[in-house]
Amino acid sequence: MTISVPATSANLGPGFDSLGLAVDLRNKVEFHQSRFFSVSIKGEGEDNPRLKGNNLFISIFNEHYNRLTKKNQNFKFTFYNQIPMSRGLGSSSAVIVGAIASAHEAAGIRVSKRRILNHALVYESHPDNITPAVMGGFNAATVEKNKVFSQNKHLPNYLKAIVTIPNKPMNTAKARILLPKSYSRENSVYNLSHTALTVAAFFNEDWEMLKISTGDRFHQRARMKMLPELFSVQKIAYENGALMSTLSGSGSTFFSMAYQEDSEMLASELTQKFPDFTVKILDFDNSGLIIER
Repeated sequence: MTISVPATSANLGPGFDSLGLAVDLRNKVEFHQSRFFSVSIKGEGEDNPRLKGNNLFISIFNEHYNRLTKKNQNFKFTFYNQIPMSRGLGSSSAVIVGAIASAHEAAGIRVSKRRILNHALVYESHPDNITPAVMGGFNAATVEKNKVFSQNKHLPNYLKAIVTIPNKPMNTAKARILLPKSYSRENSVYNLSHTALTVAAFFNEDWEMLKISTGDRFHQRARMKMLPELFSVQKIAYENGALMSTLSGSGSTFFSMAYQEDSEMLASELTQKFPDFTVKILDFDNSGLIIER
């Protein structure tokens, strides 16, 4: 049994805790019943001994498997991780979604993606990462009565994601503390109007509009001050063909979108200016959670 979940970029500028999309960088887990519990990790996190015991995935998996079967069963897990940790690319959401889906498959119970998404809310109260992790593509989402309500848009293959991944992590909890406790009416209207325009631009495929619509006054500037090089990353991205360039989640990764024909030049400029950072050109992921039986 194999489960895989894509990386995600959330907020997308003004869409704080509500907008997100999936990119083709995946965490995959293979598992089967075993006499003894074991965990093997390849890729991201393979050098961290703490992840080879009762990690977040195992904890959530066991919770749901026990709930569904009323049994205690040992499994052998092999993780193939591509998503960097603590870099704003949804590694935690991938773990949460993957664990819930794996537990249901192990129990022999098939459920809808929407059900898995709503289970994920227990562990991640904001829908901006977990929704694209499950659904793929671009998503606008909100939470009402402990359920996620969302709209999904398929992303075309002539667009590419260019992710600039710094060599320093950014703690999500710390990044949230930096935010103001309240916002002025002016800034609230600014973000509301820009979020609405961003959603419309995605659904109408008016990609040039994103250069205007993805402005933000809620969170980006405060968080980017933790790693000031990110202001230069954004500036260089816009000077070299980016349609949008925004902090990915709470950082530290910076997400840019460009037409395929502009993506190589943009990535080359960013690599040249920031040799200590990792720059990747990625396809967008429209599949979300994949279960291979």
